[in-house]
Amino acid sequence: MNAELGPDLTSDPLGWALPPWTQEEAQAVYDLPFNDLLFRAQTIHRENFDPNRVQLSRLLSIKTGGCPEDCGYCSQSAHHQSGLKASKLMEVQRVIAEARKARYAGATRYCMGAAWRSPKERDMDAVVAMVEGVKALGMETCMTLGMVDLEQAARLKQAGLDYYNHNIDTSERYYGEVISTRSFADRLDTLENVRQSGIKVCCGGIVGMGEEPVDRIHMLVTLANLPEPPDSVPINMLVPIAGTPLADASPIEPIEFVRMIALARIMMPKSYVRLSAGRTAMTDEMQALCFFAGANSIFVGDTLLTAGNPGQDRDTLLFRRLGIEPMELEAQ
Repeated sequence: MNAELGPDLTSDPLGWALPPWTQEEAQAVYDLPFNDLLFRAQTIHRENFDPNRVQLSRLLSIKTGGCPEDCGYCSQSAHHQSGLKASKLMEVQRVIAEARKARYAGATRYCMGAAWRSPKERDMDAVVAMVEGVKALGMETCMTLGMVDLEQAARLKQAGLDYYNHNIDTSERYYGEVISTRSFADRLDTLENVRQSGIKVCCGGIVGMGEEPVDRIHMLVTLANLPEPPDSVPINMLVPIAGTPLADASPIEPIEFVRMIALARIMMPKSYVRLSAGRTAMTDEMQALCFFAGANSIFVGDTLLTAGNPGQDRDTLLFRRLGIEPMELEAQ
């Protein structure tokens, strides 16, 4: 036992546990005294990243609403009465124009999301053109389109897609409490198709959906023990939306959320850990703790698909107060 770093979980010289992680090992780290946990997370973070730089990404909904999935947190599900109207797929040139504005505002990664169970062949030409157009701007490209097969993933890779986002959302045990129209195995199959195509995996989950702490830890164990840990790990704090089954879910305690960020950093040292949905409900002090715990990526802009997000002015002010600089594309 190292008084500064907590329990030695492996024979690694630094005392860090290495994959494959067990639930017990991850739980032991999660349960460390808070200061010890943050010290360990910040130490690992500094070994792999500049601690005072944060990646800025921008997310655009290229097709909103009407999704056939019944994800209990989502306003875009056709199963829920959230009041959101379905839209058609955006025109390619409009998407590229929005990406250009995001680039001028400092974003280095552009993420495009469509409310689909999976993309249809008739939409693939437009999606490919979006990837090619955004890539031509010199930005990293990311898409989230639901489930994709190996052929679709290969086509996206050929178009220049850098990242594909497909969250597992929660633990396998709790998954059925949130979603019934798609299995946990379906999620893992899509991640494998993305990995085999050579696209980088962006995969995380949502906390505050009524799950137990053990489910949050198991979600990170699943991610860390994939054949390759995700290159990017978005951690979302549930944004309760009226008309969805989780509209009245109790929020996660701020300290527990920071513990999740720290655990993700420790378990996946080389991954970008992103503060995603829910930042509007976080104080500046909570976000500062998350950055210290190893978060080094955020979404910028006023909205995330359909949920609110802190405006750029607020983020700029927070970065200035903390001495944080936006990450440049060349540094990634």
